[in-house]
Amino acid sequence: MPVHDVVAVMLMGGLAGALGALLGLGGGVFLVPFLVVIQGLPFRQAAGISLMTVIATSSAVSARSTGRQLINLRLGMVLEVATTAGGLLGGLTAQALSQRTLTALFAFVAAAIALVMLSRIDKRNVILDAGIDPGRLGGRFHDPETGREVVYRVRRLPLALFASFVAGNVSGLLGLGGGILKVPALVSWCGVPMRAAAATSALMIGVTAVATAPIYYAHGEIVPRLAAAAVLGVLGGSNAGMRLGERLHVRWLKGLMVAVLAIVSLMMFLRLR
Repeated sequence: MPVHDVVAVMLMGGLAGALGALLGLGGGVFLVPFLVVIQGLPFRQAAGISLMTVIATSSAVSARSTGRQLINLRLGMVLEVATTAGGLLGGLTAQALSQRTLTALFAFVAAAIALVMLSRIDKRNVILDAGIDPGRLGGRFHDPETGREVVYRVRRLPLALFASFVAGNVSGLLGLGGGILKVPALVSWCGVPMRAAAATSALMIGVTAVATAPIYYAHGEIVPRLAAAAVLGVLGGSNAGMRLGERLHVRWLKGLMVAVLAIVSLMMFLRLR
């Protein structure tokens, strides 16, 4: 394998890690199209490599976010039960689907989520009265935009569980980590602020990827050299993305998610031609 291919994967891993850390997606949504469209890897190999980077992103983001109270551990563990079950099912299902079907599914999912996030770009889920009870699964954190402690409550828990199961299934099928569905669902329908949703998702996607990656490894669909290069790039990019995320306005984070998902969806649709 040419050295320049390994370097290219490492650089793309850095970009994927930065954007993944910003948005809580894990980076797979950016890395998979690159490996498939630019590097020409089979979809299942790209998904397997991506899952390894999702584990790296999750570890880096979770370690940095813990002290800032952004991770809602109680909510994350409740939703992770549904996500892991979906991930195991998706990892097994992926072995039976064609490359074209997986590519088309990726494109449609990315486009649909972009539209959902666009509808919520100017809405926030925080309660500025810090004395309000957040409930059993809600939380509170220091909001850098207002300089105050804010509170949020979790709504529509059954919908969040269903979305998490689907997210786990998509993770196993496409190597995305599931954040591509969990973050928009938590923000749009469940009342969780963007920053808390991204941090909580970053924790959850690592657990999902750990449950799913062995299935790809057992089928010989993880290329060790490329996976190592991608992970190294992701670790560096994640740190840069987290520093940038602390300075960006939430509206910019949502807008960035919409733009990236739209571009990725277009790339994958073009791949179908």
